[in-house]
Amino acid sequence: MSLRTIYGRTFDEDIVLDAQSDVTCPECSGTVQTSSIETACEDCGVVFEDRPIDHGPEWRAFDEIERKERKRTGPPLTPIRHDRGLSSEIGFDHTDANGVHFSGRKRRQLARLRREHNRGRWPTKAKRNLAHGLSEVRRIVSVLDLPRNLRDFACRLYRTAAGEDLILGRSIEAMAAASVFAACRCEGLPRMLDEVGTVAAVSKDRVNNAYHVLNRELDLPAVPMDPVQYIPRFVSDLDLSGETRRRALALAREATDMGIVNGCRPTGVAAACVYEAAREGDEDITQVALAELADISTGTLRMQWKKLRA
Repeated sequence: MSLRTIYGRTFDEDIVLDAQSDVTCPECSGTVQTSSIETACEDCGVVFEDRPIDHGPEWRAFDEIERKERKRTGPPLTPIRHDRGLSSEIGFDHTDANGVHFSGRKRRQLARLRREHNRGRWPTKAKRNLAHGLSEVRRIVSVLDLPRNLRDFACRLYRTAAGEDLILGRSIEAMAAASVFAACRCEGLPRMLDEVGTVAAVSKDRVNNAYHVLNRELDLPAVPMDPVQYIPRFVSDLDLSGETRRRALALAREATDMGIVNGCRPTGVAAACVYEAAREGDEDITQVALAELADISTGTLRMQWKKLRA
């Protein structure tokens, strides 16, 4: 009969990896040993090095298929969450892993745990405000149907603004909407301020003010918009023909080469090109409808149209 247990009772740091017989301790001339956590003398206990860097792979592999795929140990960090996506959540399912329904007492216990868990997710008021702002950014991006990379960029902008204390004294909803509009401007996506202001929880003027703060304080790499980028949207929303679209694009390129668009609002030039192309194609379109779509006045549309015809 065996007198010892078959299970190991030692910790990982107690396992000796290397016994350096040629290296002696400078204190007592004893033997220096290296374990999985430190390098120390086994006689006097002097520690020479601890917490060695693990140079192994950061992915797990248990067979040849997983070794080729190189799966990581967890999901990557994401900028759209206040905690980078590292926190966990307690679900609302009323069944366990085997499909057995919880009792009423167990459901009440889970509800209390869920409530306390949600309270502990935000250690400070700043973290709670950051979570609210990032959720507002995700909502606006979802309503506008913007791409995922722009959503991540907008969340990074809002996080940077929060880190620079630009949120103090300003509305969280306004800064979130301004971050989405600033991301569109930096990525060259043709989105007007009126579109973002329509789906925002605040007025368009407050969004415009917050965008100017972001642009001034963060020195955003916003690129000037080209009238060519707005023409496909205007033609599609007004249900015009493909010939009108091609003619409007040609007019916009000619206006850019001639320098007519310098100092002018790009949406106004694009609307003037669409109006002129529609008139040449004998399509029924009104200045009021086109001006409302481009978020300009009818006077601006007529002025740009006269410059285009001159």
